[in-house]
Amino acid sequence: MNAPAKISSKDKTISPAERLWAMAAEPMAAVDTIILDRMQSPVGLIPNLAQHLVGAGGKRLRPLLTVSCAQLCGDDGQNAHKLAAAVEFIHSATLLHDDVVDESALRRGKKPANLIWGNSASILVGDFLFARAFNLMVETGNMDALGILSNASSVIAEGEVQQLAALRDILMTEEAYMQVIRAKTAALFAAATEVAPVIAGRPEAERVALRDYGLKLGLAFQLVDDALDYGGFESALGKSVGDDFREGKVTLPVIRAYHSANDTDKAFWKRVIVDHDQRDLDFEKAVSLIRKAGALDSTFDMAREFAADARDALSIFPDNEWRNTLQDLADYVVERIS
Repeated sequence: MNAPAKISSKDKTISPAERLWAMAAEPMAAVDTIILDRMQSPVGLIPNLAQHLVGAGGKRLRPLLTVSCAQLCGDDGQNAHKLAAAVEFIHSATLLHDDVVDESALRRGKKPANLIWGNSASILVGDFLFARAFNLMVETGNMDALGILSNASSVIAEGEVQQLAALRDILMTEEAYMQVIRAKTAALFAAATEVAPVIAGRPEAERVALRDYGLKLGLAFQLVDDALDYGGFESALGKSVGDDFREGKVTLPVIRAYHSANDTDKAFWKRVIVDHDQRDLDFEKAVSLIRKAGALDSTFDMAREFAADARDALSIFPDNEWRNTLQDLADYVVERIS
């Protein structure tokens, strides 16, 4: 595991994510130990491939959220650590499967596992990680937590199928797009935060608040990711800029650019997305059309609204370092664009 270097939680010059890492260093070390242990298998290909992805660094934001929300709820027990590891395994499994479907050339700044070991191995190791996640959930003996994470797993799969069905559909509506990102991204954020008060035995109001926080944070996160695909850098994305365009994915910036386009520009979008006839400089033109339509700015504005909602959701908790840093994280998820 490549955890961030040890830093001070008091250092306001670092990002909220880094501050959370500093605050949660000990429980996250325990989570890392569980992850490393449960990746092991006598079938050598499994730990080798899993380590390539899980050990590639990455932000590990989702398990960090579980641990941080558990701390906010006054819980630092082993069950919280197991659920955080389960969340990371679910996320990693979906990434392995996504890379096969999306045919991406970059994942967490590295060559994706399927381009090294092949699609079949990536799919099967992804299945192994899903199974390990359920092993960990069962070990906690908490049926509510099991229900939350198992339901999130099925919702994520539905979202991925829905996204696949909408591939190259230039007439996709904003409502359908929001349904996709709510399922494929925000559902796991919401589950990662909601299991913390559940395992800690906290009141229903705190469970609802943290579920809402995770959901809105996840929506903001995905909106920014989709916008950065047309206006960001690979270092910020952890994948190649323009991947969504090349794959024919219709995201909010494209939806908004298309609906404000003239007939000539609509013909361009139909050629590059629907017909998937993409030529040199087409991506640059797509970025230009999206910027001209104000679609990047409006997507970031929507992300900021969700981030503000996430901040507000935590207002029922006491004013302390955990609450404040989690609130700051919501802003950071959007402002990482700068």
